[in-house]
Amino acid sequence: MVGSGVGELVREWVGGWAASRGAAEPIAAPWGWTIDVGQSAQAWRQVLPEPTEAVVRELAGGASVPGAWLKLFAEVEAVRPWLASGWRLDRPAHLMSCRLAPERPAVPTGYRVTTWTRHEVTRVLVRTADGAFAARGQIAVAAPGASAVADQIETAPAHRRRGLGGVVMRTLQNAAHEAGARSGVLVASGEGRALYTSLGWTFRAPMASAWYEPQGPEPGPAS
Repeated sequence: MVGSGVGELVREWVGGWAASRGAAEPIAAPWGWTIDVGQSAQAWRQVLPEPTEAVVRELAGGASVPGAWLKLFAEVEAVRPWLASGWRLDRPAHLMSCRLAPERPAVPTGYRVTTWTRHEVTRVLVRTADGAFAARGQIAVAAPGASAVADQIETAPAHRRRGLGGVVMRTLQNAAHEAGARSGVLVASGEGRALYTSLGWTFRAPMASAWYEPQGPEPGPAS
């Protein structure tokens, strides 16, 4: 069972994620939402803010083609027994939120930042002085007054531990605040959670991700 207010955060994450990725409008269901993503590795996803064994077994058992994903806001070990044969579990992830405020991050010497906005999505690109990719990220404000959803935060391996992830996030947070958002929500990897915590983000709920790949190798324990 998700905590108080988490269901609303998941709803806002779903809308912002779909806007960020250019996916189809989420379709509401009694258990959550379905999103048509339209990629070979992810045709669609179903998001369950409060997954139950009966519903997960029904959805997982109904999958017939690769590319189906389930996003379940629960611990990985809790949902593992509910998945049918052919389902693979990704590493655990973490729903996080924060209050937004004006930000003016300092850019480390030797790097430059480019920012642009199209429709409801703002993107930040960090490059070296000679133009090499260093870091990136994007944030979507799907509707007036909604939480901004940070997405696809990435730092190139050769440029990690130089504060660039913080530059990207603070620049995105500032852009979202200027666009009228006053709160942010994201789903973090295990590695990303430490960065976001250092920037004032708060853990709200675990998330388990599973995808259907009937011909793949049997999964080992999720790490």
